[in-house]
Amino acid sequence: MAIEGTPSEARALFEQAWDERMDDYEACIAAHYVARHQASPSETLRWNMLAVRHAEAVADGRAAEFMASLYLNLADAHAAVGNQDAGIAAVVTAREHLSALSPGGYRDFLSLGIDRLETKLTHTRGAS
Repeated sequence: MAIEGTPSEARALFEQAWDERMDDYEACIAAHYVARHQASPSETLRWNMLAVRHAEAVADGRAAEFMASLYLNLADAHAAVGNQDAGIAAVVTAREHLSALSPGGYRDFLSLGIDRLETKLTHTRGAS
């Protein structure tokens, strides 16, 4: 919906999904999408932290394939608010979760994103 020009409607639906979540699995997915529609970097970080916290609480493995992406988003959100060290820690964790994904396409895409963000974060930290 955001791509089609109705981001406010998309945000409302994702917030509704958050309000109606039944378990940690549903909460991690809803929080991930709500995070994409925040007006401030600090709110984006808060929602990404919620997504990771709920995904980590899913005990049956259903969230395993989301973890690399969730941690990459968390790392990016930390970077956006100037938390380079927390961002680096999250990017390292994102990389550790890549093994849950099948080789190829999506895994390669995430790996490239992880590499780019890690380079940016370590360069920024070194310049401080």
